[in-house]
Amino acid sequence: MNLEKLAKIIAEHVECDVEEIKEETTFESLGIDSLDTVEMVMELEEELGTELQLDVKLTTVGDLLRFIEKKLG
Repeated sequence: MNLEKLAKIIAEHVECDVEEIKEETTFESLGIDSLDTVEMVMELEEELGTELQLDVKLTTVGDLLRFIEKKLG
């Protein structure tokens, strides 16, 4: 998973431009709440074909990217 791919998924979810999404972008600034985060993780699980088990609080796009990379090994 790379930032570009993740940004595309997030942009589709919140209907914003992919260019707006950087690693330091907070979910709060995108209007994403904890329920939205769970929905996105479920979508990512489906796309990646693996369970991600969201067990930490994620506040930025970079946090989510590192979380996914860690879970994928």
